[in-house]
Amino acid sequence: MKTRTVPHIVVVGAGIGGLTAACLLLKAGFPVTLLEAHVYPGGSAGTFYHQGYRFDAGATLAGGFGEDAPHARLGQMLGIEWPVQPTNPAWVTLIEGRPIFQWAERERWREEVERNFPESRTFWRMQEWLAERAWQVSARDFPFPPQSLREYGRLAAALRPTTLLAAPFGLLTVGHLLPRRAARRLKVFVDAQLLISAQTTSQFANALYGSAALDLPRRGVHHVRGGIGQLAKTLADWFTHNGGTLHYRQQVDRIEVRTDQRLLVQTRKGLQLEADGVVANLTPWGLAEALAEDAPQRLRQEIQSRPKGWGAFTLYLGLDRAYLKDLPADHFQVIVDASRPLGEGNSVFISLSPEDDPLRAPPGMRAATLSTHTRVEDWWLDNRSAYEEKRQAYTEKMLAAAEIALPGVRQGVRLCLPGTPRTFAFYTRRPLGMVGGFPQTSLLSARGSWTGIPNLWLVGDSVFPGQSTAGVTLGAMQAVRRVMDYYLAQREAGRILLVQRDISHST
Repeated sequence: MKTRTVPHIVVVGAGIGGLTAACLLLKAGFPVTLLEAHVYPGGSAGTFYHQGYRFDAGATLAGGFGEDAPHARLGQMLGIEWPVQPTNPAWVTLIEGRPIFQWAERERWREEVERNFPESRTFWRMQEWLAERAWQVSARDFPFPPQSLREYGRLAAALRPTTLLAAPFGLLTVGHLLPRRAARRLKVFVDAQLLISAQTTSQFANALYGSAALDLPRRGVHHVRGGIGQLAKTLADWFTHNGGTLHYRQQVDRIEVRTDQRLLVQTRKGLQLEADGVVANLTPWGLAEALAEDAPQRLRQEIQSRPKGWGAFTLYLGLDRAYLKDLPADHFQVIVDASRPLGEGNSVFISLSPEDDPLRAPPGMRAATLSTHTRVEDWWLDNRSAYEEKRQAYTEKMLAAAEIALPGVRQGVRLCLPGTPRTFAFYTRRPLGMVGGFPQTSLLSARGSWTGIPNLWLVGDSVFPGQSTAGVTLGAMQAVRRVMDYYLAQREAGRILLVQRDISHST
């Protein structure tokens, strides 16, 4: 076989996962080309501009900047500073109008728990203990789910006695930890937190993952100056400044597997790139669509059997700040009726742009993003008028929920833009408009970066741990380690000759 030099990697999609992978691979010495369908980076964690406002499209808050946390580790590797500032409380949850403050300080949070849920002390102590074990594991080289013998070895080496003590809880759910006769308000509160951080509720959320998810406010939640899309822009700027090639307006519609095992990446505009390897910031459905007849059987079976993920209905509001006085926080979670299922306008997350961030809104105004979980299938209506009626009904639901946290807010609305799963599908190219990744239930069903094609890897919110920009970053770091392992094996077999920097740099 002819020996090649440094493999050329093509990364599809400039979301947080694709950008993380592209930057780390570039730093390791690979030539990297990054293709993005949109005109700016970020994907579902992007910020778009409209009539003087910068609206966060999906994600609005970011964690993972504490010591040994994913964003902090990535920043250290690349030598970048993130444009972030901590926010405290992280958010205020209102259940039928009664507030619960998500404080960053543990003692203050424990006092909040004591006031609101005195019957649940044991539950929160166990949750904190499990969360600490889970965060410790995430800070190590802990490849999960393991996808090779080498990864099983690294997994075993990363285990500690306290990890093993927590291991049995990996087979339980958060619901198993709750008091047997938990008050409705406690269960609704826990379910609401898990829905936004694990995409499922306590009955189904894995106990280890769910405990870490419930701990996010205590691990530090941050505003991003200029909007959450500045995280992606920071990475994109580093990538291009350090010699990476980034093409916007290049939507990939085909990834072809060549007979020599190289990959041909084609865009709708006719750009064709030969690649030795591809990292795809896509969902499994999007990847199968791009591979077409080259999609492996296992991937085809997955998209047939795996339940569809959640979508989001969003409202982007331009608000007169005169109607937003004396607010205790910039972020609110509203549960309208605790007796009804969450999502579909009954639970709404509200994020206001910080008053001291002049980049987000015109003078005297504030930008707001409101979102609720919704079933994607319900929005693909053939009847246009029925779709518009549904969109208007959800707009009214969202505004009514906002009034609970922001009394009088309707009077301050100067701009109102609704977004549905169909909107997300159009702008982010995600099939059916699915966002947020898969519900984190059994760890045994966690999805790694495998695709069934040895030199093609998946990143993004479909890859464990998946949720949030921090989770996506951690999943991408693991995927990069797998890319490096693959090409180290290729080098040892004499198939490639790496002439630049050593790729054994640990992520």
